[in-house]
Amino acid sequence: MIVPLMTLAAAAVMTATVAAAQNLDAGKAPERLFADGCATCHRSPRGLAKGRFSLTLTWFLKDHYATSSDTAKALAAYLESVDTPPQAAAKPGAKRTAPHPPKPSQTH
Repeated sequence: MIVPLMTLAAAAVMTATVAAAQNLDAGKAPERLFADGCATCHRSPRGLAKGRFSLTLTWFLKDHYATSSDTAKALAAYLESVDTPPQAAAKPGAKRTAPHPPKPSQTH
């Protein structure tokens, strides 16, 4: 009676360990990781890296959002690749003023 219980208990422990170690984000493209985990709160990946060092960004993502170091690295690399400053676009209806011409010097 004890042997079947021990076998059943061992099987349950091994199954739980395997299930806990599974990484559902493994193999996903960084764009997909962003869409699945970040797009709910962030409309775009632009500007999220905020010029941080790659290692700092990776640690931050690992501690707060990513399920593994590899996922955090991939997501950090993606965020850095799109972290270009937005180009200043002219606002519709804004007046463009020409620079004032230099004043003529007055000689007396």
